[in-house]
Amino acid sequence: MGENRKWALEAIRIIEADFQRSADTHLIPLPLSGFPGIELYFKDESSHPTGSLKHRLARSLFLYALCNGWLRPGAPIIEASSGSTAISEAYFARLLGLPFIAVMPATTSKEKIAQIAFYGGQSHLVEDPTQIYAESERLARESGGHFMDQFTYAERATDWRANNNIAESIFSQLRLERHAEPSWLVSSPGTGGTTATLGRYVRYRQHFTRVLCADAERSVFFDYYQSGDANLSLDCGSRIEGIGRPRVEASFLPRVIDAMVKVPDALSLAAMHYLAGRLGRRVGGSSGTNLIGALMAAQQMKEAGESGSIVAILCDGGDRYATTYYEPGWLQAQGYQLDPLIARVKACAEQGDPLPETVLRAGI
Repeated sequence: MGENRKWALEAIRIIEADFQRSADTHLIPLPLSGFPGIELYFKDESSHPTGSLKHRLARSLFLYALCNGWLRPGAPIIEASSGSTAISEAYFARLLGLPFIAVMPATTSKEKIAQIAFYGGQSHLVEDPTQIYAESERLARESGGHFMDQFTYAERATDWRANNNIAESIFSQLRLERHAEPSWLVSSPGTGGTTATLGRYVRYRQHFTRVLCADAERSVFFDYYQSGDANLSLDCGSRIEGIGRPRVEASFLPRVIDAMVKVPDALSLAAMHYLAGRLGRRVGGSSGTNLIGALMAAQQMKEAGESGSIVAILCDGGDRYATTYYEPGWLQAQGYQLDPLIARVKACAEQGDPLPETVLRAGI
C-alpha cells in the first residue's frame, strides 16, 4: 500500500473519530399562535463545532475527496465560499494538518474571516463575487492544491439515504411528536445540497413530506426553477450571506423540490430579528429567509384546512453578523427600515395575517 493511501486511511479515521465525539443538533419547537394545529420546528445547525449547517457539508466533502484520492499530504485545500463552508472546511483541514485558503467576496463579514483564521486558514478576498470560482481554480492550479468546489459536489458528497444526514436526523427526532411525518421541510439554497438531500430522502423513504426551497432576492435559483434556463446569471452577489447564487449551480436539483419562494432581503432580515427575539439569541439572515418560507407553507396548510408539522433549518448563529445585520448603523446605511416588516412577520406568526405580496411563490 502506497504512502498516500496510508495517509488517506488515517485522515478518514481522524474525521470519523471527530464525528463520534459530536452530538446531534437540536430540533426546537416555535409555537405559531396564528396557525392552530400547525407545529413549527427549527433544526438548529448552529450547535455544530463550527457553528453552522455547513459543518455537515464540509465533513462530507472531505470524505468524498479522500475516498476519490484527490487529497495529498501537505497539499493545500482551496474553497470558494461566502464564509460558513470555509469556516467548516478550515476546521477539517486543521484536523488533517493541511493548508487551507478560502476564496470569498470582499463583503464577507469580518467575524467569518476571523473564524477562518482561528482554524489556521487564510482568506483570499475578491471584489467581484462572480469571480470566486475562477480565482479558486487559479489558486489550486498554481499551488498544486485541490479546489474542493462545494457548488459542484455538495449534492453527491452527502449520503442522502442514511449515515445520519440532516433528513434522517429530523425524522428520528420527530418520531414522538404529534405529527411525526412533517408536511413540509423548508431550506434555503446555498449550494443546493441540503434541498437535494431532503428531497431525495423523503422520496427514498416514501414519505408524503414536501420540500420548500426559500431563495434570496439576488439569486437565480427561483427563476431557474420556474424557467428551466440553466444559463441564468447575475452580475452581483447575494446580500444574505450563505444563500443565493449569481449562477445556476450543479448541486441545485429543482426536480426534488416541490415548491419555491423568493424572499426580499429586507423581509429576510426582519424575520431574522423576529426569530432572534423569539429564541432569545441571534440567528443568521438565512434563518430569517427560512422562517418566511415556513410561514408561507403554514398559510397554504391553513387555507387547505390541514394540520401537521413544518421543519425549517436554522442555518447558523447571528454572532457572525454582529457588525452587519445586527448593527443599526449598518442597516441604515444599506437603506433597510426593518421595524414595519418585523411587525408584519409578528402579525403573520401570531395572528395568521398574510405576508407582504412581495414574496414570490411557485408551486405553493
